[in-house]
Amino acid sequence: MGNKQEELEMCVRLQGYDLIGITETWWDSSYDWSVGMEGHRLFRKDRQGRRGGGIALYINDQLECMEIHLGMDEEPKESLWVRIKGRAGAGDIIAGVCYRPPDQGDRADEALYRQIGAASRSQALVLMGDFNHPDICWRDNAAEHKESRKILECVDDNFLLQVIEEPTRRGAMLDLILTNKEGLVGDVKLKGSLGCSDHEMVEFRILRAARRARSKLTTLDFRRADFGLFGDLLGRIPWDKTLEGRGAQESWLIFKDHLLQAQERCIPTQRGSQAKTPRGPHG
Repeated sequence: MGNKQEELEMCVRLQGYDLIGITETWWDSSYDWSVGMEGHRLFRKDRQGRRGGGIALYINDQLECMEIHLGMDEEPKESLWVRIKGRAGAGDIIAGVCYRPPDQGDRADEALYRQIGAASRSQALVLMGDFNHPDICWRDNAAEHKESRKILECVDDNFLLQVIEEPTRRGAMLDLILTNKEGLVGDVKLKGSLGCSDHEMVEFRILRAARRARSKLTTLDFRRADFGLFGDLLGRIPWDKTLEGRGAQESWLIFKDHLLQAQERCIPTQRGSQAKTPRGPHG
């Protein structure tokens, strides 16, 4: 943040924001004296051991709130979560912010997605952050890279909606807002850059009237699937050699990646409009 702090505070005063999420703060202990903001409580997590990264949430100090931990054995390093108490009988809201570095490995990704899954089971969730997946087409629920397909799976499996529709950095949609209730987040707008940042600021409202999320993602159309080609593609892979020396988790990830590639070739998709029903062990 550095030289953007004064501009941020002016923007907050003019617009009256109650909740401000920031990624890549680049803060450390030397910033402790300068990052407070009048009228807001600050939650932050600085990157440890090297420069860059860091996340923060400012929340209006008239709102009753507390940081929460989601009980993960391996806590993602650059995510934080705050429970905001609802007013006048309204339910609480979980607000989260996270930063996923472009070079983040599979293990850290899996920890982040497990945490998102835990948060999604709350009554109302709003998660904002920079996920660094420029190859995802959210309109078609498609991505080029397996790392990006994993977050699509996370969103789908946890019945989440992604509500930003425009690119936030140089033609790419790196910054996302995820929610588990249809209509909870509205009036989403890009508001230009803060200082010399190359990311757009995203402004939105949290609305009280909301329904459990309905899927806007595409779904698999098994009636038009080519199962013969599907089996043939998977049968061509020399599994003994491919999985030789791999552990159970790594073998599963390799198998799943091949399975998804075959799925993309052999099973058409259709846009879903019906409410999702939980499945698996939580169903």
